[in-house]
This record gives sequence, structure tokens and C-alpha cells, in this order.
Amino acid sequence: MNPSDVLKRPLITEKATLLKGTSNAVSFEVDRRAKKKQIQEAVEKMFKVKVVDVRTMNVTGKVKRRGRTVGLRPGWKKAVVTLKAGDKIEFFEGV
Repeated sequence: MNPSDVLKRPLITEKATLLKGTSNAVSFEVDRRAKKKQIQEAVEKMFKVKVVDVRTMNVTGKVKRRGRTVGLRPGWKKAVVTLKAGDKIEFFEGV
């Protein structure tokens, strides 16, 4: 897989920002078929940093209702990538 196919988008949430500050970890939405090694290689290649650890989780889609019609949002895969001390990835710094 191409590195841009593996990493879909960075997750800029309150929890992800807290992780970035405390443990130098960055969160991404990744392709559902991506393995940890593929995610590690994609981050190292795209951002020129050293990855120490990759944790992944499958997020299930929420059940949503509109009247009596019930639907389901799609599930997705999240990766929390821990970087080597001193390395960092800047997304929206200085905006």
C-alpha cells in the first residue's frame, strides 16, 4: 500500500492533543486493512520521524435514528503512534 493510502487523516481532538503533549503520541485515522508495520513505515516515510510504538483500535459506527428509520454510521480504524523523544509532527501549529 502507498503511504498516502494508509494514513487517511490526522485526528485533532481534545484527547489526541493531550496525548501529543504528555507522551509525544499522534493519532491518525487509517485504512481498515492496514497493519501496524505498514502504519509505522507510512508515518516514518511521510513525516521523516522515528516511530517507537503503534497502537491500533477499530472504532465501531454509531447507530443513528431519524424517526422510525434506523441507520448505522460506518466504522473506522484509529492508530495512536508514539514518536521518539525529540521528534514531532506539526499539523496546525501557528494557525
